[in-house]
Amino acid sequence: MKRRTFLSGIVAATAAPKLSKLDWILSEGIRRRKIPAVSAMVADAHKTLYTGAFGIRDKLSQTPVDTRSIFAIASMTKAITTAAAMQLIERGKLSLEDPIEKYLPNFANLQVLDQTRLRPVRRQPTLRHLLTHTAGFAYDNWNPDLNRYNTQPPPLMTDPGTRWEYGTNLDCVGRIIEVISGMSLEAYFQKNILQPLGMSDTSYILTPQTFARKVATCRRQPDGALLEDPYLLPPTPTSFNGGGGLLSTTADYVKFMQMILNRGAGVLRPHSVALMSANQIGTLDAGKMKTARPENSSDVDFHPGAADRFTFGFLLNQKAHAKGRSAGSLAWAGIQNTFYWIDPKRSLCAVIMMQFYPFCDREAMGLLREFEQAVY
Repeated sequence: MKRRTFLSGIVAATAAPKLSKLDWILSEGIRRRKIPAVSAMVADAHKTLYTGAFGIRDKLSQTPVDTRSIFAIASMTKAITTAAAMQLIERGKLSLEDPIEKYLPNFANLQVLDQTRLRPVRRQPTLRHLLTHTAGFAYDNWNPDLNRYNTQPPPLMTDPGTRWEYGTNLDCVGRIIEVISGMSLEAYFQKNILQPLGMSDTSYILTPQTFARKVATCRRQPDGALLEDPYLLPPTPTSFNGGGGLLSTTADYVKFMQMILNRGAGVLRPHSVALMSANQIGTLDAGKMKTARPENSSDVDFHPGAADRFTFGFLLNQKAHAKGRSAGSLAWAGIQNTFYWIDPKRSLCAVIMMQFYPFCDREAMGLLREFEQAVY
């Protein structure tokens, strides 16, 4: 019998090397689905079980993607912002029942859309509502009604606590963290979460050195082709968004997920992780969104036929995925088709990153499903 070991996702045999099952799924998947690049990693609570990267960083350089390639992770930022908020709750500087206006006075007189008119909200949204996407804030990618109003702050689409509505909730949380800490979100994250976890490749800021590892963004065209955006170093941001904006690698994000699997690992207390792992929205349904801007997002339904819930920070599936993650797993994603899940029951986590629009594109979702099923 040939002896084989796993090395960076490649199965090395004493005879001729050959691809592992996960390598084959990813490499063949992006070839067949015409996806430019993918990077993925699987781990348990303590060690990496698989890592693989395929495709090219950008068309001009034809540089191969590797495990140090940097992706814009967009709304995968939200879980890190949630962890930061939980830290401030642990330190007694913030409460789940605090109204937003306590820290952001311009949110004192919020209005809500009631059929065709705006009226005052029946109750003020709290941090609890923000962390569970039940405050009523929306994104125009999935709610066309938002575009009818050009007010700051924007109107709510529903009264707080009455519906799960994906939106700019974590933008507000990020600003609250800055107000309380007196630090920028970048500085707070680096000091309290990213550096303690060894996430050295995660930041809101791209330097010329890190930009050299950034994967180009592509956009689906009407004819189905993926057209690459201009590959240019962006300006250094002057403000930071709790709802998105971080750049990271698969290896770095695994460290964050392992922190959750390890019940905080010194970054959070076990009680906070327990709250982030439990349903916090009762019987409200979460995770399903009808597109209002097809160029940015397809319809979103991570778990067809099932009623998922939301924790502080994560989508929670009450039933197991077919041939995949266990019931009680935690997950979310980024709009450029970056996805992750954390499976506490199996002590397993996985992340897969692509870099193109629209979100939940058929080919991206197909590769995600194939990858997940191969992992299990």
